[in-house]
Amino acid sequence: MALDGIFLSCLKKELKDKLIDGKVEKIYQHSREELTFVIRTKLGSYKLFMSARANSPRINITEHILENPKTPPMLCMLFRKKLCGARLIDIKQMHLERILFLDFDATDEIGDKTRFTLAVEIMGKHSNIILLDENRRIVDSLKRVGSDISSKRLVLPGIEYKMPPAQDKKSILEVSADSIACNILEKYHGSGLDKDILMTIQGVSPIVCREIEYNVFKNINIANQEEALKYQKEKLVSQVKLLSDIAKNNLGIPYMIKDLDGKPLDFSFIEINQYLELAELVKYETFSRLLDDYYFEYDRFLRIRSREHDLIKFINSYIERLNKKIGIQYLELQKSTKKDYTRTCADLINANLYRINKGMTHIELENFYDLNNSVISIKLDPLLSPSENAQKYYKDYKKLKTAEIVLKEQISYAKKELVYMESILDLLNRAETEDEILTIKQELIEQGYIKKHNRNIKNNKLNSLKPLEFKSSNGFKILVGRNNKQNDYLTLKQSSKNDIWFHVKDIPGSHTIMYVEGKKPQREDLMEAACISSYYSKARQSSQVPVDYTFVKNVSKPSGAKPGMVIYVNNKTIFTNPDFNIVEKLKI
Repeated sequence: MALDGIFLSCLKKELKDKLIDGKVEKIYQHSREELTFVIRTKLGSYKLFMSARANSPRINITEHILENPKTPPMLCMLFRKKLCGARLIDIKQMHLERILFLDFDATDEIGDKTRFTLAVEIMGKHSNIILLDENRRIVDSLKRVGSDISSKRLVLPGIEYKMPPAQDKKSILEVSADSIACNILEKYHGSGLDKDILMTIQGVSPIVCREIEYNVFKNINIANQEEALKYQKEKLVSQVKLLSDIAKNNLGIPYMIKDLDGKPLDFSFIEINQYLELAELVKYETFSRLLDDYYFEYDRFLRIRSREHDLIKFINSYIERLNKKIGIQYLELQKSTKKDYTRTCADLINANLYRINKGMTHIELENFYDLNNSVISIKLDPLLSPSENAQKYYKDYKKLKTAEIVLKEQISYAKKELVYMESILDLLNRAETEDEILTIKQELIEQGYIKKHNRNIKNNKLNSLKPLEFKSSNGFKILVGRNNKQNDYLTLKQSSKNDIWFHVKDIPGSHTIMYVEGKKPQREDLMEAACISSYYSKARQSSQVPVDYTFVKNVSKPSGAKPGMVIYVNNKTIFTNPDFNIVEKLKI
């Protein structure tokens, strides 16, 4: 994990500079694995957030406001009893272990001075927050670990606190860079140097190990193998010395790595260059702010994906049922193609009643509807009279004719529903915020696909979601709908009849409107709007995407159509490539 021992060491100094001698005013437990201490210092109050969640363990000063349960958990009440009013006197770290020990001077129940220590263990799924008394015995913890979970290390009230089992790694605080480099190279067999670094050096994360490997091997143009190995060793020693200096002198700088869409990828205490132009490096003023932003975005992304996953699962299941239903209906429709033959049989029997006797199982009759007067064999029910056999065929004909009409209507409706659900799926796959997910869910509720719950979303919150806004090279405003209801509003209400409407051809996507305001856009403007339209569609990853465009006055909504579903005429088509760089450049 990126929050390694050296990063934690840098963070420790930052926390000490701000929080030491501060007084604990309030304690909140937001969930089973999250705590916040409000600590007042001479410079003001700080919210110290601590998490033992497996996928986002951390400790940092936070600016975010988190929800609290109506009734504080028992553990929270215990922490308040022991630590409210206590003064933070020190923050320690053993070597470069991923554990911070926060020492508090407190007062017990009878007014005597005592000391408590909060052990914040940042260790992935084994992360924990443990309260210790002055004798290093466990008072309680966020996660209790009994013998049924671990036989090596128990975390239970009343027992002595023990450090997690030590790993067989070298400390850059105690071992020379040359010795560590030699140890790494002994394990190295021509590939995976980053893994050898990770297994050798204490307190470094995979991204730092990859960065060291990148720096060791980049720009090597030495043909002689012996000289190349010597050069690589020198580079490795230099990199290890750099880590040692950072750890010993707190020289780390907080950096966040973001992908080209602006989503957080990772973070580190050194500059990361291994991603080249495929990622953006953002420098932060403090380590706490870095963690606050990274995990806020990370947790938000997880919440979005969790909500999105449930909806996508529902929609995929619905689409699967629709496809199955349409398939069955087509098979039924094929049967109705026999209706004309059935009608012919009824007419031939009726015209030849004198030639048919009750008890016959079939008869061969000349088909007077055929110019060649061909003979067809007609099955008969021997239990029915000739007239009753004719009536039976007429009855079957009416059933098939009615079935054909109904099935065609049902297939048409199911196909429209399928197009609508695929548009919803496309919107979900492109959603970037929690509000976008909520508006899509609300739309499904309004359309009757999802049951309405008491905890409904406030419409004013949903209505505050604005469309995406862009400006073409020649200054034309371009808006893109974030959901189907917004698509309808942009196209049918907000835009003027001479504004230009764009949409990918026969593919789910957002409505895109170019507001011309009486001016004539150039070819360049049309191409840019088409590029934006193709990017905000299911064809985002494709090339040479056909985009239809026409005046808004040529777009209409059929009566009873689903949100976002329109028809249009008098359109032209542009072929374009969805280009993220162009879209970002034009975004306002």
